[in-house]
Amino acid sequence: MSPAARPDFSLNAVRRSGELAELAAGRGVDVLVVGLGVTGAGTALDAASRGLSVAAIDAHDLAFGTSRWSSKLVHGGLRYLASGQVGVAHESAVERGVLMERTAPHLVRAQPFVMPLTALVPRRNAALAEAGLRAGDLLRAVAGTARRTLPRPRRLSAVETLRAAPGLRGHGLRGGLCSWDGRLVDDARLVTAIARTAAGHGARVLTRTRALSVTGTGALVRDELTGQETRIRARMVINATGVWAGRLVEDIRLRPSRGTHLVLRAESLAGLHTGLHIPVPGETSRFVLVVPQDDGRVYVGLTDEPVDGPVPDVPEAPESDIGFLLDILGTVLDTPVRRHDVVGAFAGLRPLLDTSHGVGAAGPRTSDLSRRHAVVTSREGVVTVVGGKLTTYRRMAQDAVDAALAARHLTSRPGRGTARLPLVGAASRASLATLSAPRRLIERYGTEASAIHALGEREPRLRAPVADGLDTTRAELLWAVRHEGALDASDLLDRRTRVGLVPADRAAALDAAHEALAAGI
Repeated sequence: MSPAARPDFSLNAVRRSGELAELAAGRGVDVLVVGLGVTGAGTALDAASRGLSVAAIDAHDLAFGTSRWSSKLVHGGLRYLASGQVGVAHESAVERGVLMERTAPHLVRAQPFVMPLTALVPRRNAALAEAGLRAGDLLRAVAGTARRTLPRPRRLSAVETLRAAPGLRGHGLRGGLCSWDGRLVDDARLVTAIARTAAGHGARVLTRTRALSVTGTGALVRDELTGQETRIRARMVINATGVWAGRLVEDIRLRPSRGTHLVLRAESLAGLHTGLHIPVPGETSRFVLVVPQDDGRVYVGLTDEPVDGPVPDVPEAPESDIGFLLDILGTVLDTPVRRHDVVGAFAGLRPLLDTSHGVGAAGPRTSDLSRRHAVVTSREGVVTVVGGKLTTYRRMAQDAVDAALAARHLTSRPGRGTARLPLVGAASRASLATLSAPRRLIERYGTEASAIHALGEREPRLRAPVADGLDTTRAELLWAVRHEGALDASDLLDRRTRVGLVPADRAAALDAAHEALAAGI
């Protein structure tokens, strides 16, 4: 392939301005995607990979909404299997394998979890959980995911359980159940990789571009940086704005559910070598997750609370949720985690489908609502994709594009499908191991780690961390400005890196972010 024919995966301010100007001049597209969370970015990639011309817009930034507030897990669908949602469980298991083995092995890896069997876990519940883990392993096999990717679940003795999680309370501990699932290095990085891969296939990926109104043939949009309004013409329009879908299209009924997570320093749970599944007392299939991160943080989540009223751009984590998570964590720890140990907290809103018709005024609990996605075409021809979850974004995107083509009686060229389309940075684990770059960079950037490392080799000051005590380097911030579409400090600290999950760390890194913006733009 000649250099001129190589795909351009870079997103930056210059490319954004040029592509907005093209659209303002009247150049139409086949598909306009509104929303650049994981579903919208995936939809842009699916459409572009079929040879369709694509514009994908977001009023804010890549992964601005729910997609950056997940548990950072790629689930195999065990919870859905327990509630009888066999189809959703199978789809989740298949998509987990796709991410781990084909499209993003640099961003998703196997994570062990231990469920401690304490006095609060009746033996009947423990037996049900163990049977569920065996069923989940069968689901892995049916989905075609290799055993080397996800080891088999097993029962642990009390000694083995305490070895994996030394902070657990030993008194009354009968042992534990060990299982494996997929864990993302970072959910926002996944969205960034999907969006950049779409850009490499020709999609116009435009952040800070707000849809003021949409129809089946386009949208009136506003450049949030300049205030200029433009009408984008499109043969198909797909609404992938998640919990905000009803703002653009009427008759979309959602029941948002808030999932809150705590951020702890690793020293608060010293010696933890594995994730934890902590059963919620009185529940048979609901757990609090404890997920250690590679950056010295630990995430603890999550809640499942209905949200009424207007949907905020950035949800707050209420004290009631924080207290609930600390209480559940305290049921298994020898030394409780206190409120002052919580260095950050975040909350995301799940766009769950409203299925309360005929159920009563209050409807079912949000924890009981299906995680299946739906694709709805409005009278004006706008296709809306809602529901679902991060793990199954690729199938949601595929269904949305299929529906948009059907609504307009159009076809696209056949392609190999996004299930075998590696995201930017992806390579086999064997290939990644040969790269000349720090392991931390390889795990976040894959094959691009060498280029980021080279920035620091050429300019030693870029090897410095963005603040004392943090691993993120100044080279990563500069790379994000030049290649990942970061336009301001929030893009850099809250989404391209996750420094901002701890407010104190964010404040310390702010000067480095401004320096990168000045150097990169």
